[in-house]
Amino acid sequence: MNIQNHPVVSREEWLVARQHHLAHEKAFTRERDKLSAERRALPWVKIDKVYRFQGSDGELKLADLFGGHSQLIIYHFMFAEGWDEGCPGCSFLSDHIDGANQHLAHHDIALVAVSHAPFAEFQAFKRRMGWKFDWVSSAGSDFNYDFGVSARAEEVAAGTATYNYEKTDGCEEELPGLSVFYRNEAGEIFHTYSTYARGLDMLVGAYNYLDLTPKGRNEEEVMEWVRHHDRYEEGAKSNCCHGS
Repeated sequence: MNIQNHPVVSREEWLVARQHHLAHEKAFTRERDKLSAERRALPWVKIDKVYRFQGSDGELKLADLFGGHSQLIIYHFMFAEGWDEGCPGCSFLSDHIDGANQHLAHHDIALVAVSHAPFAEFQAFKRRMGWKFDWVSSAGSDFNYDFGVSARAEEVAAGTATYNYEKTDGCEEELPGLSVFYRNEAGEIFHTYSTYARGLDMLVGAYNYLDLTPKGRNEEEVMEWVRHHDRYEEGAKSNCCHGS
C-alpha cells in the first residue's frame, strides 16, 4: 500500500471501517486462543539423553537449567565458535527477555539462552548488550543438533539437513529456535514444543508495536533493518543470520 496516497475519510466513515476490522481482530484472537490450546495439547517426548552445558559455575545438566521451576523455555541463540558477536536478529529478540523474566520467574518458568560457542566466547558480548538473563553453552553436546538449530557437515553434504521440520537446500552454521520442556515431580523431563523461523515472531514485542503503525514492519526481508541496539548510529544495515 502506498502510504502517500492513503484514503482519508470522515470520523464516521473511519468508525465503520474500524468496527469491521474489530470483528476480524476478535476472530483472530479466538483462533489464536484455539491454536495455543492445541499447542498445549501436543504429545510430549521424554528426554532420556544426557545433555551437558557450561555456565558461570561450571558444568550443568538440562535439569539444572530449570532452577526451582517445572517449566523451561530455551532460546537457541545464534552464536557459533569464533564469532565476535551474536546474530543481530537473535539479539533483537533477546532484548525482550529480561523484561519478560521479571514476571516469568514468578510464574513457574525458567527462560535460558543456549548457544553453541564455548561459554567464555560470548561473555564480553553479553556484557556489551547489558543482558542479565542466564545464557549457557552447549559446546561439545548434541543439544543443538538434536533440537534442530545446527546441522552437521555430512548432513548438509548429503542433502538431509532440516530446519523447521523440513529439508533445506542450504543450511547456515547456526539457526535460531525455541524449545520448551517440562519437569514433573519425579524429576522426569519432557520436550513439549519447539518453534523456528517466523514462529519466533511472537517473542519479539517490538514487532507488535510496528504492526500497529501505518508503515508496519517496513522491511523487504525479515529483520534486514535490525542492528545490535548499540549500533543504530551506524549506517549499514545488519544481516540477521551472521554473527561476525
